[in-house]
Amino acid sequence: MRIAIGGIMHESNSFSAKPTNLALFEEVGIAEGEDLRRVWGNSRHEIAGYLADLDEAGVESIPTLMAWATPSGMVERAAIDELLSRVFHRLKGESFDGILFGLHGAMVLEGHQDGDGYILQRLRAEFGSEIPLISTLDFHANISETMVNLTDALVVYQSNPHVDQLQRGKLAASMMRRFIKGEVRPTQAMARHPMIFPILHQNTTHGPMKPLIDRLKELETRDEVLAANLVAGFPYADVPEIGAVSVIVTDGDEALAQELSKELADSLWALRDRLDTNLPDAAEAVRLANESVVEPVVLVEMGDNVGGGSAADSTFILSELVRQKSERSIVVVYDPESVKACVGAGIGGQVSLQVGGKTDELHGTPVSIFGRVRLLADGKYEEREIRHGGRRYNDQGLTALVEYGVGNLVVINSHRDPPMSLHQLLSLGIQPERFRILVVKAAIAYRAAYESVLKRIIEVDTPGTTTPNPRRLDYKHVPRPIFPLDEI
Repeated sequence: MRIAIGGIMHESNSFSAKPTNLALFEEVGIAEGEDLRRVWGNSRHEIAGYLADLDEAGVESIPTLMAWATPSGMVERAAIDELLSRVFHRLKGESFDGILFGLHGAMVLEGHQDGDGYILQRLRAEFGSEIPLISTLDFHANISETMVNLTDALVVYQSNPHVDQLQRGKLAASMMRRFIKGEVRPTQAMARHPMIFPILHQNTTHGPMKPLIDRLKELETRDEVLAANLVAGFPYADVPEIGAVSVIVTDGDEALAQELSKELADSLWALRDRLDTNLPDAAEAVRLANESVVEPVVLVEMGDNVGGGSAADSTFILSELVRQKSERSIVVVYDPESVKACVGAGIGGQVSLQVGGKTDELHGTPVSIFGRVRLLADGKYEEREIRHGGRRYNDQGLTALVEYGVGNLVVINSHRDPPMSLHQLLSLGIQPERFRILVVKAAIAYRAAYESVLKRIIEVDTPGTTTPNPRRLDYKHVPRPIFPLDEI
């Protein structure tokens, strides 16, 4: 038995002005052939799960390509066509019995709103409809009928923050082995209601989502259920397939798959009255943090969730920290121009900077910072623990650490880097637990790292391309009526 493995993953924000080209995939790193095994094999990602299960079972894997880019705007079709051509080249002349392929599920492609469906169509066109094909998906996927129809099975993460990717990859690979040997016959069904699930409530460790995730785990203890999946969806992809859905994979029992998927979809729909999005604005949140009797306080800048494809240079909270004369705060801002100025000043040099607010007009205006360059670094760091995203090696690009006011730090980086690891700060010599205010440009993902040090969380309603309130977004392609945009 020989199994081809690979993946092309991107979470595309339709409201971002920054298109995603091949260079942005290359910036993160495209691993091909045996390099895929070296880069991803010791991670906590589903690709590592594929490899681990197949290796343990003594099954030969054929690594093709794994490509991932930081969430941003619509992906250029030329980039995906190039990546797929490399996958096809790697498999040219090879004989294999199945394909395990990692997708995100919320890719919006130039000319194809269902980017992941497009990838699956290309795989089927190249290798035929009979070859077993199983894909893993992110919890934030927007699943289309095309994706369900073109795969033998879908396996979705059951956690947000995503800390079970390795296990879900192993499940997909195990199912593939059993399928090829004729031990199981994957049969899947999907169900949905017209619903955009606000990202604020997509935490699976508590709140409205937790009982549903517990139900998924219970279902998977049944022999006849091969995979129980639920996605909250990605609210920043303006596509017809948007929203929360359930997909159940059974062992040849289509009626059961339909019954259970409907049960879960109904449970999701029943939550809609609990999905309030009222949060303090930046001014109120900073005031609350300054007055807090416990520390550190984490201010979650929801409108600039880097992991959701935002600019990473929003200044709404930073400007309030400066205006309200906060002390011992940390903010990470993407601003290559300011990094260059810091390099020119050198370590220990004084700088007068206009920080952030340069990507577009949606995330604030530059903030004046006068301070001292405390550190310059290459921005590379390693995460060995189980964290959201599953990646072990990360790179925020050339990075400057600037100190201003009373113990305040601005980490200014050259690559947009979601706050999924404390090593983003630790690698710069920062001990976050010693600070009063930590600002994260995130929604839920940061929790896997930051919950070990934080004492209080304040989620902040800031403007931007990842606003926590879907009603503020100008959707053009979603089906109507749909919750919460319409009364249903």
